[in-house]
This record gives sequence, structure tokens and C-alpha cells, in this order.
Amino acid sequence: MKQLIPLGIIFIFLGVIIIMIGAITSRDKDKTDVKFGFGGFIGFIPFGFANDKRFLYFSLGLAFLMFIWVLINLPR
Repeated sequence: MKQLIPLGIIFIFLGVIIIMIGAITSRDKDKTDVKFGFGGFIGFIPFGFANDKRFLYFSLGLAFLMFIWVLINLPR
């Protein structure tokens, strides 16, 4: 489990860098249609927020996969 902490930090920094590059290199400066999605678990209850149905499904699916990954890697 301790190995996942540096991996998570790397993913956070990579995400911020990708967002910054996307914002700088955006071709359509007048377009304001921004789509987002967020999902996670509180205990065993899944939740998600999004302004597009595809992003909601993707974020909940990704959260579910991470939940399964954690369950598989729990110490026994």
C-alpha cells in the first residue's frame, strides 16, 4: 500500500500538467463549453458528479476499478 502513495502523487502532478498544456494550447478561445466529471467512494457507497453523462459513467467506472484494486491489495 505504501507504494501507491508516490504513484498517486505522480498522477496528480501529471493531471495538472496535462490541464495546463490543454489550456495553453486551446484552439477555440471563445468556446466556454467545459465538461467535467468526478467520482469516488465514501465507504462502500459510490458517488459521482458530472455535467455530461459520459463523464459521469467514466468517472464512476474508474472509481469502481480503483475500489476493486484496493480490495485486492488489502493485507490479509
